[in-house]
Amino acid sequence: SLFRLKDLEVPKLGDCDVHVKMLAAPINPADINMIQGTYPLLSPLPAVGGSEGVGEVLEVGRRVAALKPGDWVIPASAGLGTWRTQGVFPEQMLLKVPSDIPVLCAATLSVNPCTAFRVLADFESLAPGDSVIQNAANSGVGQAVIQIARASSIRTINVVRDRPDLPKLVERLMALGADHVVTEEMLRKPEMKDIFKSIPRPRLALNCVGGKSTTEMLRHLQPKGTMVTYGGMAKQPVMVPVSAFIFRDLRLRGFWMTQWRKDHAHDQESVAAMMDTLCQLIRRGQLTAPACTEVPLQDYRAALEASMKPFVSSKQILLL
Repeated sequence: SLFRLKDLEVPKLGDCDVHVKMLAAPINPADINMIQGTYPLLSPLPAVGGSEGVGEVLEVGRRVAALKPGDWVIPASAGLGTWRTQGVFPEQMLLKVPSDIPVLCAATLSVNPCTAFRVLADFESLAPGDSVIQNAANSGVGQAVIQIARASSIRTINVVRDRPDLPKLVERLMALGADHVVTEEMLRKPEMKDIFKSIPRPRLALNCVGGKSTTEMLRHLQPKGTMVTYGGMAKQPVMVPVSAFIFRDLRLRGFWMTQWRKDHAHDQESVAAMMDTLCQLIRRGQLTAPACTEVPLQDYRAALEASMKPFVSSKQILLL
């Protein structure tokens, strides 16, 4: 195995550093891709895994102004290496988050809800009553999209793979605020027309799968609509009929949260506004953590294996 648990010295605290005790850190698909070497971010080895999580500040260097002991922090950018009990990090690598939100919400805040927030906000100007269609609707981003959209009165059509416990999954997504849940097979059925009797066709499609289901999803977009691809779980290309471009002028865009953070490194207002909105939603109970399985760090191997099984409806969270 590429992984082992190792004891390291905690480095000395520099003037601009923050000593953090990690509380909880999830295992995300991108973390697995990073380990497999199929992700554009590669940390110099040996490296600590994990790009997301929440920690508590224990101590700060002399020149650290924005953080104090007791504050909660999350990574400001990818590649922090969160699968550890303690760490010393430069202040600019951390973002303060309120400590009055549930620990699992804070631990899963910096990747999936931020991605969901940006893809809903940055590509089409959606108004209450508009609709969005997305695949892998039970993923971490998918669950966040359902809830953030619901809070703005935007309807969601949610595509999931058929599976043995489908009714249970449909019920769970409806409870989060999904308007419609359909399987990939249903995208091709005439019954899809019934959905559009009560809601408008979507102007925005969100894709993190690729392959056939993505092509099928495109059929239901309004003319001049946009599809944003932020993942490729099927490891298959996005195939688009030429007619979709010529006769419906559909737009195909891409999104990567890591890039957005780089582009907005000096635009703290945009970052703060997004975090504030998400934390408000969490406080109001309108945005919850995805279904989680909490695993002590010692059992990290089992957690990594579980996170790679098909049809996982629960995110593995390492408790540190």
